[in-house]
Amino acid sequence: ASSSPSVSRFSCLYQEQTVKRSLMLAGIGLAAALATAGVAQAEQRLAVVNINRLLEESPQAKAVQDALSAEFGPRQKELQAQQAALKAKEERLQKDVATMSAEQKSKAEKDLRDGARDFQQKAQDFQEEVNGRQNEEFSKLQRTLLEEAQTYAQAQKFDLVMPANAVIYFNSALDITSGVLGALQTRAASAPEAPAPG
Repeated sequence: ASSSPSVSRFSCLYQEQTVKRSLMLAGIGLAAALATAGVAQAEQRLAVVNINRLLEESPQAKAVQDALSAEFGPRQKELQAQQAALKAKEERLQKDVATMSAEQKSKAEKDLRDGARDFQQKAQDFQEEVNGRQNEEFSKLQRTLLEEAQTYAQAQKFDLVMPANAVIYFNSALDITSGVLGALQTRAASAPEAPAPG
């Protein structure tokens, strides 16, 4: 039996890895630039930011997930209902097959096959559309998180900010995630309310 289609959690592994990779490359490039410029270590202000936490706790990420759920939730429920109806038909056929004529059995089996084929096609189309929209919205969210982390780091006069997962060890005093998260919350609170999806 095929699994039910779903709107997967927005901060999925692939998406997290994309953000981590982007930030790691940016951080490595900035570190090299600082070293080349000869910035004295005593003068450097270093920090780390936990991207996973921003993806899980920022209001912007929650808003994206809520919007995707609202957009695709009704179709997901329809597909789940269709899947349940197919399962009920299959169970009924297995229960009644001993008392059915050859013609009735053939018709019921064809009906079941046609229904399963229709469901599989709809489920595949649905998942492809969900994945496309998730990628589109994730790209926007990624830009928002990176811009906010950069703005916060510049305002606080940091020389280098790295993703927390890209370093082997760091003192927790270097973690500026809470500050960036606060800035994201402030931005969300002051933003005009988005119109409901139509």
